Amino acid sequence: MIMVTGANGQLASLTLQELAERKVPALGGSRTPAEGQRRLDFDDPATLDLTGVSALVLVSAGYAEDDLVTARHCAVLEAALRDGVAHVVYTSLTGDGDHLGFALAHRATEQMIKASGLGWTILRNGLYAELFGALLIWATDGLESAFGDGALSAVARTDLAAAAAIVASNPSVHSGRTYDLVGEPITATDVADRLGVAHRTITLAEYRARLLADDVLLPFQPPMLSSIATSVRHGFLSSTGPDLGQLLDRPLTDPLTVAMDTAVAMRPTA
Repeated sequence: MIMVTGANGQLASLTLQELAERKVPALGGSRTPAEGQRRLDFDDPATLDLTGVSALVLVSAGYAEDDLVTARHCAVLEAALRDGVAHVVYTSLTGDGDHLGFALAHRATEQMIKASGLGWTILRNGLYAELFGALLIWATDGLESAFGDGALSAVARTDLAAAAAIVASNPSVHSGRTYDLVGEPITATDVADRLGVAHRTITLAEYRARLLADDVLLPFQPPMLSSIATSVRHGFLSSTGPDLGQLLDRPLTDPLTVAMDTAVAMRPTA
């Protein structure tokens, strides 16, 4: 049986949907499980019951500081070894993202997985097209961002979920492989042009100040988001590659359309 962690999150729920459509038996694990899911709380080792699981799709628990994220992942891997899991599929971060503010926990987890003795596949996911669209800021005269003219090889979350389902369905074929799953480069101006509005570049200092003034964000998030902005702005997240298209064996979902739709959905109403 396949288990997907973080089952109520967006990537995990789409992965479970993909597996269901492929008629592959799978179970969701979550801190707050829905009906038919197994309770799985990374912060409570007593809940980490992976009995009967042959392949574990470990969706990164990255919504925290690095030490907590790596401790969570370590606990899951220990449970996987104890309970006889044969293979772990980990949703990591694109190789282009080594300098991002949240890369360390991903790379540390990759090292733990490779040293664990478990079978493994690493999915180095590119940044979501949905995230790119959501980070564009609506102003009275159009869109603003700190991205400048820089491009991001954005990828639709649905494509990453499909890739995870494909690998988890037949893990032995993908054992010991690291895939870099990126999309096609898009820019903030591309999104603005598609929407028929202007795009204005703000400075990184202005962007950071806005993030620090947002009392909804957790303390680790402003530096994380700032690292995305400067990386896109300076061209460090625009590499392309064949891995995702080869895994899916179909054209990729258009990331520009996804980013545009997300930006539209985020537009404040008058």
